[in-house]
Amino acid sequence: MFIDSHCHLDLIDPDQNGRNLPELLNSARENQVDTMLCVSISLENFPAMLSLIEPYPQVYGSVGVHPTHECEQEPEIEQLVALADNPKVIAIGETGLDYFRCEGDMEWQQERFRRHITASKVTGKPLIIHTRDAKADTIKLLREENAQDTCGVMHCFVEDWETAEAAMDLGFYISFSGIVTFKNAKELQQIAKKVPLDRLLIETDSPYLAPVPKRGKTNQPAYVKYVADTIAQLRNTSIEEIARISSDNFFTLFNSAKRANQTHAA
Repeated sequence: MFIDSHCHLDLIDPDQNGRNLPELLNSARENQVDTMLCVSISLENFPAMLSLIEPYPQVYGSVGVHPTHECEQEPEIEQLVALADNPKVIAIGETGLDYFRCEGDMEWQQERFRRHITASKVTGKPLIIHTRDAKADTIKLLREENAQDTCGVMHCFVEDWETAEAAMDLGFYISFSGIVTFKNAKELQQIAKKVPLDRLLIETDSPYLAPVPKRGKTNQPAYVKYVADTIAQLRNTSIEEIARISSDNFFTLFNSAKRANQTHAA
């Protein structure tokens, strides 16, 4: 019923959560979350992440380097393309720009972003974009690199309506996390009401940003239903409708996951 379009299963600490991965996946299934996308933030940890999710057909992965991740060697286009040549990998990222955590000349971060965009175009696998305090440059680079020739998602969206419109004009989807459930997220809630249903995704970004009523806990894919419920209330529709639409959108965007899902179901 539900799809968690962005989580970090490899970063969920069982010592804090009290559950190992099989237990987390059982909890997800009990809460009708039947598909998850585990998102890469570094190439150093990518093999371990891929090995972790490999046994589970309901979990897909991505390959990429988070804009704030410090690495000894910057990822190359050819490297990203080669690592993406795996049926488990359905996306490039997360990538993007983050000026909140980094200071000074951001050219290195922008060049990293450009390489991910190119890798997305080469592989035909969608981009997962992180942007924080960098909305103008994020849209600018997407336009300069002709990102409309690929596709992707603005994950954990917290920017303004103008940024959402600009991203959607380039063919991107807008994904909402547990932040949309927060009482002080009034502007974001208005955007969640306005985004066209055919561009809507939901996510947890677990282990971060647990939604109301689970704030303060370690987030997990089972909690994506609270995001769907809040959006359903905002839009005066049913949670089942938001689940259906966001799931359809996920498989439209990540079409390689759709093919794998159909094969697995058969």
